[in-house]
Amino acid sequence: MAKELRKKALAGVELEMRQMLKYVIRRVLYMVPTVFGVILITFALFNMAGGDPALMRLGKQAAADTMEAYDVQRGLNKPLFAGMWGRTRAYEATDFSVNAGSWSKLEGVEYAGRAKGYIVLSKTGEYEADRRLPLNPGEDYQWVVKCRLSNQGNARFLVKEGDTELASVQIPESRSFRTLRIPFVAGASEASLRSLIVIKAGSLDVTDIKIQRRVRHIFDSQFVFYISQILRFDFGVSDETNQRVSKMIKDGILPSLALTAPMFLVGLITAIVVSLICAYMRNTFLDRFFVVFSILLMSINYLVWIILGQYLFAYRLHWFPIWGFESMRFLVLPAIIGVISGLGSNIRFYRTVILDEMYCDYVRTALAKGVSKPSLLFKHVLKNAMIPILTSVVIAIPFLYTGSLLLETFFGIPGLGSMSINAINSSDFDVIRAVVFVGAMIYVVANLLTDICYAAVDPRVKLK
Repeated sequence: MAKELRKKALAGVELEMRQMLKYVIRRVLYMVPTVFGVILITFALFNMAGGDPALMRLGKQAAADTMEAYDVQRGLNKPLFAGMWGRTRAYEATDFSVNAGSWSKLEGVEYAGRAKGYIVLSKTGEYEADRRLPLNPGEDYQWVVKCRLSNQGNARFLVKEGDTELASVQIPESRSFRTLRIPFVAGASEASLRSLIVIKAGSLDVTDIKIQRRVRHIFDSQFVFYISQILRFDFGVSDETNQRVSKMIKDGILPSLALTAPMFLVGLITAIVVSLICAYMRNTFLDRFFVVFSILLMSINYLVWIILGQYLFAYRLHWFPIWGFESMRFLVLPAIIGVISGLGSNIRFYRTVILDEMYCDYVRTALAKGVSKPSLLFKHVLKNAMIPILTSVVIAIPFLYTGSLLLETFFGIPGLGSMSINAINSSDFDVIRAVVFVGAMIYVVANLLTDICYAAVDPRVKLK
């Protein structure tokens, strides 16, 4: 009889394990679109919404070859999602809605102003684009010119290498702006290469002029470059430290977890215990005291706790070191500050969750049957209240990885939090993007683990 019961129990456990495995596989497949969405959003934030990363990082006075190398290293010289033409810094791409750039130095060029956003080539003669870098011999390039030629005008765009014409396009007369594309192949005699606008009659208005370089294929783009980096777990190189970002994350994650994990666990257990005490002794002096105390903790700014702790306990009383990460002793004070600063909101939340559960019908029934209040709280109420508690815990999990920005910065802990602050201050885009992406991925995985935990703590939740 005992063997049969044992076999049935093992069969039930095996069935549950198979169901859980099927559920996990199904959820992982469902997570693929979510992961792709995270990749797409992080790419859009850092490659599209932020402007020109090279310009923001290196500044307007940076040399063209430095900006070109920055673009090549990060794939920024490729088209955004797909296409055959990427950019190059060989010629200045001027935004005429801001100024005329180097074109203002040429005789016969008039700037129509920011409102109109174009330059006027009004005199007959040759106008040469300002070249900043040599073109790669044998590669395909194209000029993209958006312009309009006045009536009775005569103008053409010419690319010459010495006396040889590599490309020549007659500019048609037009009342509205038209886009012309002038493709050519760079020759070996780069020193004699000239790109000219030749005006023989009339005037030419130019609102946009830039040069593009042909890429290998239509999918040789920034987005594909970014995905290939992620698949190789390669997040680029830090501009500030010149280290691989993946190595920086590996070195910084242990100090961060050494601070945030104990801080999180102690804060969670303390908040749940205090909340249970409040629920057990609700409407008493102790319950009201903890409510007022939690509101007081929530009202005090995070920085106040940091400054007070450093000044009083580290500087005045010398109980703790004030700066550094030489041993676990250096983490005690920031961990205590982290627990205290987050304790107020956690007590308020968990107390509300537990009290909501206390007013359910099964609690009144259990009390009427003579179940003791402590047993009811710990065996039934707490277990049924674990769903919102688990949800709150999952939201906090990604922040364990990213560390505590303020605590690590103020206490000199070399974790991911201080690394992120330094990256933001120095516009280190590769580091910021890597921290954001990995944190988002951890959050996605944490949601999967939450669903499994829901089924473990609540028999009403089934993994189907």
